[in-house]
Amino acid sequence: MKIAVLPGDGIGTEIVAEAVKVLNVLDLPFEMETALVGGAAYEAHGHPLPDSTLKLAKEADAVLFGAVGDWKYDKLDRPLRPEQAILGLRKNLGLFANFRPAICYEELVGASSLKPELISGLDILIIRELTGDIYFGQPRGRRTAVDGHFPGTEEAFDTMRYSKPEIERIAHVAFQAARKRSKKVTSVDKANVLETFQFWKDVVTEVHAQYPDVELQHMYVDNAAMQLVKAPKAFDVVVTGNMFGDILSDEASMLTGSIGMLPSASLNSSNQGLYEPSHGSAPDIAGKNIANPLATILSAAMMLRFSLNQPEAANRIETAVKTVLASGLRTADIWSEGTTKVNTQQMGAAVVAAITKTTKG
Repeated sequence: MKIAVLPGDGIGTEIVAEAVKVLNVLDLPFEMETALVGGAAYEAHGHPLPDSTLKLAKEADAVLFGAVGDWKYDKLDRPLRPEQAILGLRKNLGLFANFRPAICYEELVGASSLKPELISGLDILIIRELTGDIYFGQPRGRRTAVDGHFPGTEEAFDTMRYSKPEIERIAHVAFQAARKRSKKVTSVDKANVLETFQFWKDVVTEVHAQYPDVELQHMYVDNAAMQLVKAPKAFDVVVTGNMFGDILSDEASMLTGSIGMLPSASLNSSNQGLYEPSHGSAPDIAGKNIANPLATILSAAMMLRFSLNQPEAANRIETAVKTVLASGLRTADIWSEGTTKVNTQQMGAAVVAAITKTTKG
């Protein structure tokens, strides 16, 4: 089992280091190779996704990814910015399905900004299409406007587009995932305004005919954003496009108490995947040993389950995380009165210890 380890920038190196420690204690036949990506790769190689890093990612069974980005790179030409690395990996590996579970652990109910009765027992799976939509649509760029409200002035433009096969394959993923859960899919669109998402709605409805045992609900994105904070437990599987999925999954993360708790998986058609925490590189706290590594550790568990066919090992990690939370250990982002504040390395060590104890037991 070959894993490409790409820590990236900011807190990425710190949180990935803890996930690697957790993987190593499992005593499984991993081959892990580390490479630069993002700003770190730009500094060393002049590009956020060097050919050597991309080659490693393509050859690996899975990619464990930290985070990329730093404000100091914001003035670079867009193709050289650290964030282009993750877009490049998604495109080159054909990663079209992003899984972002939003689970509220009982021990963290008090960490959410919502009332306990709204989020206790929360378990949502947001499935985001990754390769289409406005993030990749062409044409895009800047030009002098020839029409519109202010002709003759500078304007910028991006193109939102989806093909039928792109929508079909992500819809199949959502319905199949729902069959393993509560058999309910909410497809989020903006069909009342955007032709692209009227097409999305029509295609998802067509695919749904193959899954009569699964309930399908259509919801406009603005209403979905409201319902996520009004009645989040009404959702089970949510499927949506690239941009809406980006925004809604970050909103959902705060239902759980902290974005530092949310793992994610991005898969292609052969279940090769890229696994990363849902949060960013947080350069303001980088090097302070205070970041929460649990999202990255839980991403490693998803990697074991989806790409490496090691569900028992994935369960061991997830059980260890629950054990650590039940013991009262908290990083700063989820800390509250009556719990014990620990740093990044201490939290990672606690998960390792919980796994080791279970193994010996």
